[in-house]
Amino acid sequence: MPTKTAAPPVARRPAASAKSEQRIRDILRVGREVFAEKGFERATTTEIAQRLGISEATVFTYFRGKRELCVRVIGDWYDEIIATMEAGLPREQPVRAQLDFFIHTHMRLFLIQGTGLCALVLSEGRSKGQALGESFLPFQRRYTAPLMDLLARGQANGEVRADMPLRVLRPMVLGPMEHILWEAVAQAGKA
Repeated sequence: MPTKTAAPPVARRPAASAKSEQRIRDILRVGREVFAEKGFERATTTEIAQRLGISEATVFTYFRGKRELCVRVIGDWYDEIIATMEAGLPREQPVRAQLDFFIHTHMRLFLIQGTGLCALVLSEGRSKGQALGESFLPFQRRYTAPLMDLLARGQANGEVRADMPLRVLRPMVLGPMEHILWEAVAQAGKA
């Protein structure tokens, strides 16, 4: 019987150098600032590069374009929010206390860095058929997953009405928060 040989190792890209990793963090940090200040349409990779004192070509070394950079900025922002939610959710407490934590943390995190990224996500996330808005969908699904889990657990233990479909409960929680966030964005735009 022939013996099986191990598959050849998969070639991997070499790890990015510490300098490259720092450059990416810097581009993302400044990209976040510029997108928050100007939104997607008015933000430019030229301005991001100028603020960092690098060439625009350097930005394109790490990101294929403004869209990819913006999606990464928003993805990282969602990752931070999700991590904060998951780390702090008081799972040992009743569902109502957990829901209270979710709502207060959501509002605080979406407004803590000003309304710029919040406005970007609210406006671009609603752009049906637009490439940028479509790119936000996986982030939004990941973001709402803990809420959906919380509501499902609440239904299972009788703390949340079981006759209400989760697809109806989700907007009952997120809708009022979005309304408040839109008001904050509008007020910031008037200032």
